This record gives sequence, structure tokens and C-alpha cells, in this order.
Amino acid sequence: MSAFAAPAPPRMPGAFADVIRDHLPELAEEMLGEIQASVPEYSRPGDQTYVSAVRRAVEEALRLFLARGSGDGSGPGRVAEVFRAIGKGEANEGRPLDSLQAALRICARVAWRRLALSSETPSLSREGLCAAGEAILVYLDEIAAAAAEGYAQAQIRVAGELELRRRRLLDLLVSDPPADPRAVDDLARAVGWPVPRTVTGVALAPRAAGHGHRPAAPAGPDGVGAVAGAIGGLPVRPALPPDVLFDLDRSDPFLLVPDPDGPGRTAMLDGGLRDWTVVIGPPVPVREAAQSLRLAREALDLVRRGVLPSGRVVRCADHLATLIILKDEALVRVMRRTRLAPLRALRPAQRDRVAETLLAWLQCGHNANEVAARLHVHPQTVRYRLRQATELFSDQLTSPDDRFELEIALRARALAAPSTSQAMR
Repeated sequence: MSAFAAPAPPRMPGAFADVIRDHLPELAEEMLGEIQASVPEYSRPGDQTYVSAVRRAVEEALRLFLARGSGDGSGPGRVAEVFRAIGKGEANEGRPLDSLQAALRICARVAWRRLALSSETPSLSREGLCAAGEAILVYLDEIAAAAAEGYAQAQIRVAGELELRRRRLLDLLVSDPPADPRAVDDLARAVGWPVPRTVTGVALAPRAAGHGHRPAAPAGPDGVGAVAGAIGGLPVRPALPPDVLFDLDRSDPFLLVPDPDGPGRTAMLDGGLRDWTVVIGPPVPVREAAQSLRLAREALDLVRRGVLPSGRVVRCADHLATLIILKDEALVRVMRRTRLAPLRALRPAQRDRVAETLLAWLQCGHNANEVAARLHVHPQTVRYRLRQATELFSDQLTSPDDRFELEIALRARALAAPSTSQAMR
């Protein structure tokens, strides 16, 4: 049964029904004037087509009121159908439900005023006046409920369609190769998304209270990422600004943040995603969104492997050298085997000390004192280790190109997980 179904309305006094029937056009005009004067959303005096549509809606409401209260067999079905359609139309037009409800109340007020002031209904008894007033109020409740139901149904449909279009726009933006800019622009206009100058891809992973990850909470058609709550240990869905596009329901959830250097963006990413590991790709032009997201996902993989620090927010811009070094790990393994072959002559503990010292020496501009301060050892210890390194790598320390490749190999060795490091030495 419909939520707005009501008992049969009170019988409308014939005298009052006759007044409405005989003066329906004037009454509709009076209601229309007060609606336009009181509800800005319906005030379009220069648009005669729109004004005529509102007038027809008011007249139809009055006719249904007469039929509804006359006991001629017209049940609530027709009333519900008409006002559900009106409610859907208001939602599709983007007008607030409050405006429609205000217009309906105005119509009821005008009808009651006509009843109270009309010289054509002097014979109505007190009981007749009460019955007429009650008929107006019951009808108002009925049509308001039907309009609200239609409005809600349309909102769900529109929200669902909008969410689907936003997801489609997101897919276009991160497609590789890039989608046709015209398709992106058309879909962006359709969902009201201003195309920014730059975007940032943000890779996400749910965080657990201890170790490991939790699955993402199921999504709803919110379109703006409203908080859904944490239930049974699931992460809280973030509350995101409406211009942030996102997909949290896939196995590799992510965001696309427009104008990432704009005001409030850093705070949003740092504070608005507390239940997530957040890896932020570099800012790029819109056509390169897929590249930013790809780098963010590669960095997230390194976080999971323990190569990059496991802080809640990780920025690719702080780890570009690591991303470059580990971009082609097969090639890096070859480089390590080739460039670090002399280390095999040492015992494992010596390998670690000499490799660490040599890398610090290359990074510190060949300054032994700086190396000592970085490694927290005595300068004499550094010089001893460097003599070992010079004997082992003398042929690689004279050429800038050789030193560059040696530093890459040493950096890769330092980044490797212990198990991988043993296999690659």
C-alpha cells in the first residue's frame, strides 16, 4: 500500500464545490499570482510558456480536488499519479522540494480564504465550514505526500545516473591512451565537472588498526563520497568535495583530484582519508591523468613491499628517484650483478658496510667527514672502508658515467627487501 494512502476524504459541502467550479479560472489565477509573488523558483513573468504550464498544473489540482471530494468514485490513484509526476518533474528541473510544498500550501490558503470570504457560501453551517476546511487539509496532505514520493524517486534515479556518468568520466580521464578531449569535455559538462588545468591521481588502500588491510566498505550512490560509517572494522568512506572523482568499490580504489595545489587540497588528503593509506601521484595536465595514477599505484606497491615508508600519506614527488630506479627491476638486477660484482669477494657483513659507506660517499660529494656524520661512525672508520671500496671498484670510480651507474646499483641494493637483497648480491 502506498505510504500516502488515506481514508476517504470528508464530503465537501456542495456550496463550496460550486464556488470552486464556477470560479475555477479566477481562483487558479489568484493562486498563480501568489505563488509567483512568494516562491522565487516559480517567478518567471517573461516566460509565458512556463507560466501557462504552472497555471495548467494549478487548474488540474483544483479539478482533482473537486472530483476527489464529490464522491464520484475518483479514488486517490489519479491524484497520486498526477502529483508523483509533478514531484518527479520538479526534481528533474533541479528545484527544491520545499518550493513545491510552499506552492501547495499557498493554494490551500487561497482556497480557504475564498471559502471564508465568498458571498456565495453564506448558508454554510459551522459543520459545513469544518468539513470544507478538513477536505482542503486532507487533500493538501495527500498531494504533498505524493509529490514528495515522486521527488524522492526522481532523485534516486538522477543520483544513480549522475554517479554512472561520473564513473564514466573518471574512466575516460584515466584511460591509456588518453580519450578524445571532446568526449571528456562533453561528459564533464553533463555532470557539471569543470575541467581543471591539472589533476592528481591518488591510489588508496584500506588501513587496518594493526597490520594488513581491510576490504573497502560497500558503496552507495552518493556521488560526493558521503561518509557511510565504519561497520565491523571496515574503513570509513571518506567525505570528499564534489569535484573529486573517485571509485572506491574496485580492487584498486583511487581518486582523481582536480587542481591539487589549490587551497584546502592538502588538508583534504591529509585529514579526510584517515582510514586509508594514501599515495599521491604528481600533478599533471588532465590528458596525463593516467600517468599520475600509474605512478601512485607503483608507489603504493612499493609501500606494501616495505620499500617506501608506510606512512598514511605518501607523495610520489618525495620518492621519484626510487620510482625511477625500480621501474625496471629486471634491468636493475642486471646492473647490480654487473656493477656490484666486486662485493662478492667480501664476507656478507663486510659487503653491507662497504656498500653502505660507498653509497654515502657518492651521495655526499666524496666528503668522508659528511659520510661519518651520516653513518654515525668515526671518520677513520669511513676512510678505512673507503680504501677497501677503492681497491674493489677502482675501475668504476674514474668515469662519471660509471660512478652514476654504480650509485644506481648501490641505491637499488639498499632499497631491496632483505630476502631479495640476498638473492641479488
